[in-house]
Amino acid sequence: MRRSHVTTVSLLVALALAACTNTKDVLEPSAITPPATSGPATPTAQSSAATVPSPAAPAATTTAGATTTTPATPAQTAAILAKTRLQIAPIVGASVEAATPLTAELQTRAKQRGITLAGSQDQTATHVLKGYFSALTEGKDTTVIYVWDVYDPSGNRLHRINGQLKAPSVNSASGSADSWKGVSPATMQAIADQTIDQFAAFLGGKAS
Repeated sequence: MRRSHVTTVSLLVALALAACTNTKDVLEPSAITPPATSGPATPTAQSSAATVPSPAAPAATTTAGATTTTPATPAQTAAILAKTRLQIAPIVGASVEAATPLTAELQTRAKQRGITLAGSQDQTATHVLKGYFSALTEGKDTTVIYVWDVYDPSGNRLHRINGQLKAPSVNSASGSADSWKGVSPATMQAIADQTIDQFAAFLGGKAS
């Protein structure tokens, strides 16, 4: 009798603990889940379904907006370039020997594209072009890496032009300090042409 009584008491305690555990498990999610929801599975499905259309709607709007933008006509591009006054900031990273043909070709190419270059003290500049260069020699070739940032007169960056040009070294150079000795004027002139052409394309692409 005593054993059966103990067993009965143990079962009752175990059931009471189980009931407490189940009650706790039910109360914790209900404290997190909003009262309006009927169960945890349904709100999860609804929230995931609701988040899928959200990005889709702006994407469709963006696509529609992009569709309405028309590329500039040659006449419009020419008008934009004619109003542009480009100021070129001092070149960073390139040697004086390499920067000289680069600067000269920038001026030549800008005139060919109808772009007016503004002096360093000219307050009427519409755009400022800042260039950052580095050169790396590997074997018989030297690669020039360049980055141009286009700013408005207030200092806001509008566009970035970057690239690299690999050409045979004109002189034997070893190490980054001597890599500029292997860069030919023709390489820097080619970079200048690409830079002005990409800048002009950027201006033309802004028209709508």
